[in-house]
Amino acid sequence: MTTPDLSPGFLHATRTSYDAMAPAYADFARGELAAKPLERALLSTFAELAAAGGGGLPVADVGCGTGRVTGFLHGLGRGLDVFGIDLSPQMVAVARQEHPGLRFEVGSMLALDLPDASLGGLLAWYSTIHVPDEELPRAFAEFHRVLAPGGYVQLGFQVGDEPLRMTEAWGLEVSLVFHRRQPERIAELLRDAGLEVVSRVWRERETDGPFPERAPQGFVLARRPVVSGACEDGDISTTD
Repeated sequence: MTTPDLSPGFLHATRTSYDAMAPAYADFARGELAAKPLERALLSTFAELAAAGGGGLPVADVGCGTGRVTGFLHGLGRGLDVFGIDLSPQMVAVARQEHPGLRFEVGSMLALDLPDASLGGLLAWYSTIHVPDEELPRAFAEFHRVLAPGGYVQLGFQVGDEPLRMTEAWGLEVSLVFHRRQPERIAELLRDAGLEVVSRVWRERETDGPFPERAPQGFVLARRPVVSGACEDGDISTTD
């Protein structure tokens, strides 16, 4: 893949921050999915739908970080050709080291280096949280572009109305903004991008356990409609 364009300022800050955090983040998050059965169930559902509706096309984990969720999807044994894309070269380097049998590339969700309609599924698991509100429609338009008709997109994100700003993590200097959004707003933006919303799940914040959370969590599943033909009035109809 080509080197991503970092012209929106937040991309450079996000990449630099995750480059610095990559080894520490990998150690911290390695066992997270094992402690979160709801997330595993949602990801398993997404994998099943993508396998059934994606026509055998690959599935991209966009904003894959160290590849832990990419590896989980691959390990489900549903025959998914899953690969990861992340803005941070150091995160990608860790992902390649920890999951040597899988493919990981550097890229930006604002300009995916993928052909139109080339994916059977796209996962954005807590990766749109760093995208400012004004850039989110651009990301969702890219998701629509690269998904094949019938392909699914699954989002995970933090729920709220005010962003969290982080300047330090594991003793390292970072510059990250975590945008918290309401599921209804995410669903609206996905529809505006031409995607059909299938389900919305909202969960309260977990304050105990090995991975306490700072905000409630939201999960929205959508898909690109399947074009079934032209109606008599010239409009395009879609299947459910």
